[in-house]
Amino acid sequence: MQMNRRFFLHKGALAVAGTTALPGFLVRSVLAETAGTANRRMVVIFQRGAADGLNVVVPYREKNYYAMRPSIAIPQNQVIDLDGFFGLHPAMTSFKPMFDAGQLAIVHAAGSPDMSRSHFDAQDFMESGTPGIKSTEDGWLNRALQAEDQNRRRRQETAFRALALGPEVPRTLAGKIPAIALNNVNSFSVAGRGPAPSPAANAFEAMYGSSGDHIFHAAGEETFEAVKMLRAANPAQYQPAAGVDYPNSEFGNRMKQVAQLLKSNLGVEAAFTDIGGWDTHQNQGSVDGQLSQRLRDFSESIAAFWRDMGDDAENITVVTMSEFGRTAHENGTGGTDHGHANAMFVLGGNVKGGKVYGKWPGLNNDQLNEGRDLALTTDYRQVLGEVVSKSIGASNMDLVFPGARIAPNGFLQLV
Repeated sequence: MQMNRRFFLHKGALAVAGTTALPGFLVRSVLAETAGTANRRMVVIFQRGAADGLNVVVPYREKNYYAMRPSIAIPQNQVIDLDGFFGLHPAMTSFKPMFDAGQLAIVHAAGSPDMSRSHFDAQDFMESGTPGIKSTEDGWLNRALQAEDQNRRRRQETAFRALALGPEVPRTLAGKIPAIALNNVNSFSVAGRGPAPSPAANAFEAMYGSSGDHIFHAAGEETFEAVKMLRAANPAQYQPAAGVDYPNSEFGNRMKQVAQLLKSNLGVEAAFTDIGGWDTHQNQGSVDGQLSQRLRDFSESIAAFWRDMGDDAENITVVTMSEFGRTAHENGTGGTDHGHANAMFVLGGNVKGGKVYGKWPGLNNDQLNEGRDLALTTDYRQVLGEVVSKSIGASNMDLVFPGARIAPNGFLQLV
């Protein structure tokens, strides 16, 4: 099989180690960032499985919330109060300091306008940014990077501009801008050093000898020496900032690696990762239980990442989403079924946090979507559109979200 860039970018899992600078021959000059968006970076986190937004960001002043969830509702006296109406699940104590510091914003009753209750279709639609249209081939974040390029004068671009922590490039990053998937920075091996080279390492090495792509423009031997140099930095020895302790979980490890790569001066602009386990049809739990465990891992990993980034956090925006929410009523097995609207988190140095954004639709029976779900009042593309336009300078919303008619006058002004 002939090795080419498309195969590597979509099937490989390249991993890199931390370093203080990328070798000059891996960098090319192109049109640069406009003032105000220089060095801005995005981290996108997908909660796969449909998180229960009503137990994540709890509308604890809604009487019907407790009537509909007799065994799984979060008691008022255990909710982490945010504004007198909404509160966080008690497993999310690590989010409260960021909210109080004005760095964390929440958008409730947000999500995709598509009514699908299929995990596969809903995730695909959210990642493509074109709900209801299955023919879209690329992802919204890749198009956002393309839109960013339209507003640049000069900048430095590297092979690591867009990356995902996971086994393959996700739908969100598919498209014209090259993207790389990294499964684990500690397992990448080259040229006989360490464990046997992984398929991704072999693919990467094979590409260098023949690729004419601008990203790998250097001669094969010279470029591969650069990768060996990156590996020699020994990523297993990475130490987070003083006092930062990531959860010992897959997601915690991924967030630690995102921090490591962002600190490595590799030119990362957009990073993506995901976390599963949100499909709580049975035994969801209330203060304790299945959802609580997932929320603790989720929130503590993100909070550790934020503290780990230190002063660099000023130029980073983190946004979270899930394919849809869950039913307002609990089901007969102590869980919730596939719903509609959900809650999104936006964390950043330039975020106007400390507030729950969006129009609240209410939880009275006649206010529910189809009589069963939290109704949607904010299209998730309005949130993402504002984030990419005000953080990385991707202002062409027709390119980022074709056909959506996303306009600045519809932004929530959270960035």
